[in-house]
Amino acid sequence: MKQKYEQQMKKGVLEMLVLQLLSEKEKYGYQLISELKEKSQGMFLLKEGTLYPVLYRMEDDGLVVSRWSEPKGKEVSKKYYRLAEEGKDALTGLRNLWETFSCTVDSIMEDGQADSRREDGPQS
Repeated sequence: MKQKYEQQMKKGVLEMLVLQLLSEKEKYGYQLISELKEKSQGMFLLKEGTLYPVLYRMEDDGLVVSRWSEPKGKEVSKKYYRLAEEGKDALTGLRNLWETFSCTVDSIMEDGQADSRREDGPQS
């Protein structure tokens, strides 16, 4: 049961995290997968089948733009993604939303813990 809820929570922040990574510099898909894994200490272990539909959707929405690299020697061409202007605005909005969202969730969770401690505390 835990894994199902964890996946739902991760899905809710994936676009914001991808936009954040792309705000640093342009990247190709595997690079994004590796960085998400590394920066999240393994919490975000994405498969290509999860990431690429997100990138395609963000490209359709005008949040990211892509380009193919020129192959050098035996290297294959890679599709690089970068943040579009609209993506920068979306990231700012998502950051603000995340701050409000996470503060609200934390507040509710802390209230629940305080209620639980009162219920478990000494009874008169």
